Amino acid sequence: MATAYERFNLHATPEKFYIEACDDGANDVLVIDRVSTEMTLSGIKDIPPSGVTRPICGIMGTIRLVAGMYLIVITRKKKVGDLFGHTVWKALEFDVISYKKTILHLTDIQMQDNKTFLSMISNVLNTDGFYFCTDYDLSHTQQRLSNTSPDFQEMSLLERADQRFMWNGNLLREIIAQPELHKFAFPVIHGFIVMKPCCINGKVFEWILISRRSCFRAGVRYYVRGIDSEGHAANFVETEQIVQYNNSQASFVQTRGSMPFFWSQRPNLRYKPKPQISTDTNHMDGFRRHFESQVLIYGKQVVLNLVNQKGSELPLEQAFAKMVNGMENGLIKYIAFDFHKECSKMRWHRLQILVDAVSDMQEEFGYFMVSSDGKVTSEQSGTFRSNCMDCLDRTNVIQSLLARRSLQSQLQRMGVLHVGQKIEEQADFEKIYKNAWADNANACAKQYAGTGALKTDFTRTGKRTHWGLVMDGWNSMIRYYKNNFSDGFRQDSIDLFLGNYTVDETESLTPLHVQKDYKFLLLPVIMVVAFSMCIICLLMAGDTWTETLAYLLFWGMASALTAAVIVVNGREFVDAPKLVQKEKMD
Repeated sequence: MATAYERFNLHATPEKFYIEACDDGANDVLVIDRVSTEMTLSGIKDIPPSGVTRPICGIMGTIRLVAGMYLIVITRKKKVGDLFGHTVWKALEFDVISYKKTILHLTDIQMQDNKTFLSMISNVLNTDGFYFCTDYDLSHTQQRLSNTSPDFQEMSLLERADQRFMWNGNLLREIIAQPELHKFAFPVIHGFIVMKPCCINGKVFEWILISRRSCFRAGVRYYVRGIDSEGHAANFVETEQIVQYNNSQASFVQTRGSMPFFWSQRPNLRYKPKPQISTDTNHMDGFRRHFESQVLIYGKQVVLNLVNQKGSELPLEQAFAKMVNGMENGLIKYIAFDFHKECSKMRWHRLQILVDAVSDMQEEFGYFMVSSDGKVTSEQSGTFRSNCMDCLDRTNVIQSLLARRSLQSQLQRMGVLHVGQKIEEQADFEKIYKNAWADNANACAKQYAGTGALKTDFTRTGKRTHWGLVMDGWNSMIRYYKNNFSDGFRQDSIDLFLGNYTVDETESLTPLHVQKDYKFLLLPVIMVVAFSMCIICLLMAGDTWTETLAYLLFWGMASALTAAVIVVNGREFVDAPKLVQKEKMD
């Protein structure tokens, strides 16, 4: 398998970037012309001594903004662990470097737009969870890698990567188009990876959890729901649990993703906007594409729908069930489990009802396993596809329970657990396991919803606590603010980063300049003034109580009416995306 270079020096001159491969025995230099933007392969002898030199950890890619092209490099990384002898890194810091030496050729408006686009790129790069490996393919599961052809093995990391999980694919288009440059770049995945050495019964094994977030239909909580016309589901995450012991390995894969039909839930200042199912779209085409691809990649599908079976979530559950039945595909089974109803009043033990209900299917699906002599002894024939509304909190709880059941069987087959022993009884390992799954929940939630996950106290401790409920309330408040007042910017950032929107240097006015109706901007000011006057009336009472009451009623009514108008026209006040296509948002 072709590998990528691991260590680099960046030499910058006013005319060119020289990216020198510093691995042992390497002599290659990637030269980027800062004027023509052309990329060529050269040797160390061509590096001029006049350049400004600094070490970098890797190339994320290049992107065009208003001021021209920019080079994005990884400047700091941290070792996560070793996967089958290959070092896995987490990218911690990045630098975005302009090809142009000055931006004085831009107008004031263009300078402001360029600054906004740069802050969008930084917003994505500063979202925790970018991982890479220079000599191993992180984008594929163990089972997919074992079922590959000799030709696949000879491909570069860029060629063989699963495009669903390669978050810098858009940024590397120019390098990908030139095979001779492939060793200078590697796929970067977004999600979560934890690697822990563990010990049970004196036997040391490696326990690994990898969550790969799809870059197709990627976005933030309320602005990206359902699927697109290609069948790509919002917030789709593939989670793989791996165990290594004495040269043997086992892997269990699960997926999560938004309910795969056309629905939306646009923020409108209400705490929980009402979901809307599209009435003028053929749902079955996209629905069928989604599940056909899932069956092709993962085998049989068991859908675990955890949404409420009452209120605003009920129509979504009914639509999902109806479409699965309409497909009449024996490879897809649908199970609805009202998580909140079953676990109300802190009855978290009732989750075992669902785990027991799917136990036979989990036995049938099995898991991928390779013996210590390198022979594949079993393969996973199907996956559980879990979802709730956001595919975050409820989904993560269920996935951790199913993964534990699979791990119990794997460790017994490997000889780590004795007959009759249970994972739950291994206190040290249970702590590692629960905390890792809770950290996975937090990572996925921050990337999609902007805050840590809810219900992580159950994942960490196995029970619901009152402090956990308080923290859930706090996170819910932060989610409300971000979903309404900052997620439009976050969505634009992701679309720019992934190439869903491309900047045209010739455009005099970008979509960033959307003028809001002045009256909507005036209403919040009126409401704040009216509410302030209410407080002043209370603190500085008039000569008589009737006079004070009259003032209170007047200003109270003014603030209440203004607030009502704002809520009714909620969509005009939220931070909405400006760059994306209308199809994606509806």
